[in-house]
Amino acid sequence: MNPKNPLFQFLPFLLIFGIFYLLLIMPMRKRQKKHQELLSKLTKGDRVITTGGIFGTVVEADNDVLTIRIADNVKIQVARSAVAGLAKDAGSVDLTPSEPK
Repeated sequence: MNPKNPLFQFLPFLLIFGIFYLLLIMPMRKRQKKHQELLSKLTKGDRVITTGGIFGTVVEADNDVLTIRIADNVKIQVARSAVAGLAKDAGSVDLTPSEPK
């Protein structure tokens, strides 16, 4: 047990990297993989929210481009990667235009 042994000098660094990997990198990779899977399974009729905060319904799904209906007769095209997730909670949001009071 010589204190000049290189293994003992690098052991704290290896331990810190292991903890860093377990607490930060591994969960981030799982979350990214789950998001990629969600994006690949998007189909017509799915309610989504974009990274810009726009709620809409998928009307057409091409390879990398989605056409989303955000209101009556209003459709936009967004990159598939711009979808943040499914809008499960958006069911209570009324997307029909209202008349000014």
